[in-house]
Amino acid sequence: MLRLSTFSIAARCARTGMFGVAVSTAVPGVGSLCPFAKAGVGAVATQSWVNPYLGIDGLRLLAQGQSAKAALERLVSEDPGRDVRQVGLVDRKGDSAAWSGPECVPWFGHITGPNFSAQGNMLVGEETVQAMAEAFRRTEGMDLPERLVVALEAGQAVGGDKRGKQSAALLVVHKEEYPYCELRVDEHRHPVAELRRVFEVARHQLLPFVQGLPSRENPLGGIGQAVQDLLLTPPPYRPGGGGSAP
Repeated sequence: MLRLSTFSIAARCARTGMFGVAVSTAVPGVGSLCPFAKAGVGAVATQSWVNPYLGIDGLRLLAQGQSAKAALERLVSEDPGRDVRQVGLVDRKGDSAAWSGPECVPWFGHITGPNFSAQGNMLVGEETVQAMAEAFRRTEGMDLPERLVVALEAGQAVGGDKRGKQSAALLVVHKEEYPYCELRVDEHRHPVAELRRVFEVARHQLLPFVQGLPSRENPLGGIGQAVQDLLLTPPPYRPGGGGSAP
């Protein structure tokens, strides 16, 4: 098993119905194992001695209509490795629940509230989780992708993972079965800062494109001329920059 000593936040936007997870750790490629989210259903973050099936099965239970609390109780009761697991869930109503097994590496713990669950293990201290929760609460007017990045930055600013930094990820879903925003920094000296940089590029270049993609209701989609012109422009000359000059 892989120990993801990690800090993360799983959340829902009450205004838009988006769900998402932001996460960082001192292991490469955290985006492939920790964040899970499904449009109209919920979000799950799974970490510590990570069991990805807690994310997979958690979304399945939430899709069946179970609450975050009920889904968590079943996940924990059926996992023989529960004592070393950590998981946070948010359901379609915005109710949240979290579990931090008693054998997770200190500091470990979680904070839950309406529309979010913030959790971490092997941290410098509880201030990391507290900072994430506070940042999420005070940014209600922002769109969910931005709120999650801000929360992750707040957690990193007060210490984060006590071993250091290596990877970070952001996953957000909205109305479609494909992600609204999925960004990963798989190996970097400053992964949260790099995630912010990539997010700023994506905010200007990727999200306008995703908003015009085909949907179940509109299979043709609607990529406007402004977005077409943007994507035909070399990356360094687009709003937000990025890439290298041709």
